[in-house]
Amino acid sequence: MTVRHQTGPPRPAAAPADFTDFYQAHFHRIAVQLYAYLGDDAEAQDLAQEAFCRTLERWSRISGYDDPSAFVRRVAWNLATSRLRRVRTAVRHLARQREEHVPGPQPDRVALTRALATLPANQRRAIVLHHLAQLTVAEIAEQVGAPEGTVRSWLSRGRAALAGYFTENGPEDGRA
Repeated sequence: MTVRHQTGPPRPAAAPADFTDFYQAHFHRIAVQLYAYLGDDAEAQDLAQEAFCRTLERWSRISGYDDPSAFVRRVAWNLATSRLRRVRTAVRHLARQREEHVPGPQPDRVALTRALATLPANQRRAIVLHHLAQLTVAEIAEQVGAPEGTVRSWLSRGRAALAGYFTENGPEDGRA
């Protein structure tokens, strides 16, 4: 039987020499505690993971503590408490915000949107850019990469189709 002698100061029995062993021995227990505190399993695991990452950065020092798991637990609980404070602050902030009521679209806007939806894409784009965005025929032609004559044709055909749509679907049936 071979007896190994340890060189240097003895390590405490509570702290495994290898961080991986330490992590495996304590992660689940700390994550469960945080879950019970926070009520969110994913958040609890994230915070426990963060506490272990912070411990790993200082493992050469922390591994010499009498109880390194106490350090990780304290860091994890501090992170959880900070998280709850941030959530509470956000909830209070949202509660103070005024609810803004935005009226729905007017019937004429709904009718125009329906009418535009009946047009081919090129005609619809030309109508919107010319009449709503106030672009000239030349600006539209440049933007869409088409000759000006083509844009004028799209506008003419689009206007004719819209006129026919509104003639057939007058305002009395609620679609114009």
